[in-house]
Amino acid sequence: MHGDLKIISGSANTQLSEAICEHLGCKLSPVLREKFSDGEIRIEIGENVRGDDVFVIQPTSSPVNFHLMELCLMLDALKRASASRVTAVVPYYGYARQDRKVVPRAPISAKMVADILSVAGMQRLVTIDLHAGQIQGFFNCPVDNLFAAPVLLEDLRHRDDDMVIISPDAGGVERARAYAKRLGASLAIVDKRRDAPNQAQAMHIIGDVKDKVAVVIDDMIDTAGTMCAAANVIMDNGASDVIACATHPVLSGPAIQRLEDSAFSQVIVTDTIQLDEAKQQCSKIKQLSVASLLAKAINNVHTESSVSVLFI
Repeated sequence: MHGDLKIISGSANTQLSEAICEHLGCKLSPVLREKFSDGEIRIEIGENVRGDDVFVIQPTSSPVNFHLMELCLMLDALKRASASRVTAVVPYYGYARQDRKVVPRAPISAKMVADILSVAGMQRLVTIDLHAGQIQGFFNCPVDNLFAAPVLLEDLRHRDDDMVIISPDAGGVERARAYAKRLGASLAIVDKRRDAPNQAQAMHIIGDVKDKVAVVIDDMIDTAGTMCAAANVIMDNGASDVIACATHPVLSGPAIQRLEDSAFSQVIVTDTIQLDEAKQQCSKIKQLSVASLLAKAINNVHTESSVSVLFI
């Protein structure tokens, strides 16, 4: 056993951090987070953490580099304050899409971020729905890659509709199949192909969606362009309704307007990323909380219990 449980929050998602503490029956440890006039970040831990088991909650969401640097400085401060163990709880792991070289002379950014966090003082990582599961291999410490599926499935199970689960691309078939299996639903895939350079992608549906409620499953929604285009094709193929379901609401650029104008009747996401007020006003977004899931993971790590019981 390590020392006392301490929870520290960065500025990226304080609402989630407070909700996690409510489930754990504890309070956030005080931390000073300030910026100098030139943009430098100042961090100061507000209480003694010597010998304690400390969890730092900070998704690396937009602005990604600021929140990543803030996380690194908190990790370094805790390392230098002699915490017994420092665990980074990163619900959304930024740079995860850059997990391999796709062109010459390009970095593997997801690996570089893993190295930065390790050097800063992270001894364990807790995250949710990594973009690619093999990113766990970039770390030389324990990684708990939790799944938001229990939270999302709980909402979908309350619907009595005849559902078909849809993967928006070939890479997400495994994820969509897992949802379809647990919901007893059929599976379909959106096939995208570009027939010639600089021409728009043609989309085709592999599977039957006619007169069914289509649920498009993905790990994140960024600009929402591809997902909204897929929704139109799904409705053109006779679906009675179409719903989007994703873990991470990145929602950058024109995403909100695209979703408002899209064929989706509802967009279900989690609170791994804190939405600003403008995004919360989107009439189609329904946000579910992963606070209970993360609180259980933190408690199990702290008490040296099994974390795998949270997987489905």
